[in-house]
Amino acid sequence: MEEGRAQVACPQSNCSIIVDDDWTLSIVKSDGVQSRYRHLIINSFVECNSLLRWCPAPRCGRVIKVSHAEARPVTCVCKATFCFLCGHEWHEPVTCRLLKLWLKKCSDDSETSNWISANTKECPRCQVTIEKDGGCNHMTCKNLACKMEFCWMCLGPWEPHGSSWYSCNRYDDTLAKQARDAQERSRAALQRYLHYYNRFMNHQHSLMLEHKLYALVKSKMEAMQQANMSWIEVQFLKKAVDVLSECRRTLMYTYSFAFYLQKNNQSVIFEDNQRDLEHATEQLSGFLERDLDHENLVSLKQKCFVLLAD
Repeated sequence: MEEGRAQVACPQSNCSIIVDDDWTLSIVKSDGVQSRYRHLIINSFVECNSLLRWCPAPRCGRVIKVSHAEARPVTCVCKATFCFLCGHEWHEPVTCRLLKLWLKKCSDDSETSNWISANTKECPRCQVTIEKDGGCNHMTCKNLACKMEFCWMCLGPWEPHGSSWYSCNRYDDTLAKQARDAQERSRAALQRYLHYYNRFMNHQHSLMLEHKLYALVKSKMEAMQQANMSWIEVQFLKKAVDVLSECRRTLMYTYSFAFYLQKNNQSVIFEDNQRDLEHATEQLSGFLERDLDHENLVSLKQKCFVLLAD
């Protein structure tokens, strides 16, 4: 049980029979150990059944059952919605596999990518990242399998530089140009990643801030009802915030999807739709973040209905 295993094998040597759960529980005297063992049994059953999955919400402890396993959103009794196949929050339009790759890339690259871009270059031969720690432009690759000597300024081989130790006036050298081209491709790949990563994180941050918007809208709805407005008249505000959060979440995952999307006619259509959704989302966000007083309620309701209808 200390190893998290629910099955207990017979202790007799050369015997692989699994001990019955009821018998195991009968010889365990501690209530705490019994409770933990029962939890291990249940967890083992859930993990072995492809139609069952634990709800990932903190302190929930419920199990979701489906008729067939696939990547689709499921909602628990606790109102948590997640992807049944991978257990992550619902992430349409990106697939579970691509989302896993994206999240791994973000955790590996995001914290250091800006610093690397500004302070390092790649060896023109083996592409190992090298930091310049002195004023000399004569660099030696730290990769023991490479050890190429090159110029920090032009990334060309150092040998043709002669005695030009601290300045590089080589402009159109073929080898240096090839090295610079490789360097530019690497930088372009990094900038492309940062383009999608920054927008992904921006919408994720906006989603966090929308919890404050929910609280603001709730207080405004209560104030409006106290000002002789009916409950049904102010419900559009909550619906608008729900839609705004859904749009933010969808937009967030469109950027991880777009990072892996190949450029073709379909990708152009996708980016056009993404732009339209981005524009409508910011419009709705702007409407809801204005002062929600009684005078502009009718106008705000009309604007929200127009956006939600689209």
